[in-house]
Amino acid sequence: MKHNFKNLKVWQKAMELTDLTYSYCKELPPDERYNLIDQINRCSCSIPSNIAEGSGKRTNAHTAEFLTTALTSSFELETQLLICKRRGYGNNDKLENCLNSIEEVQKMIFAFREHVVHRPVSQ
Repeated sequence: MKHNFKNLKVWQKAMELTDLTYSYCKELPPDERYNLIDQINRCSCSIPSNIAEGSGKRTNAHTAEFLTTALTSSFELETQLLICKRRGYGNNDKLENCLNSIEEVQKMIFAFREHVVHRPVSQ
């Protein structure tokens, strides 16, 4: 195993983001259950899941690819939440908390991916 993903700060922050988004979604309109709510929950779960999956890959390139997937899921999540913001859905403080957390997680994923891509290959 290359990394114990549970010790990665980026994974921990992504898990916190998932908790925040699930909490936020509880207050969204019921008619969005099979649209925005499901999509937000899937995106938020995808971020830490891909970080964890990538941590077990054999090469830096494979690890970086899963980090890229986590990053793209974060952009998708951000878009879904911005749609909620435009529609005035849910608690605005919780929404802003989610958006701030996404920005932090995106920066962390990007930095970690750059570290993985540019580190020497293990022998």
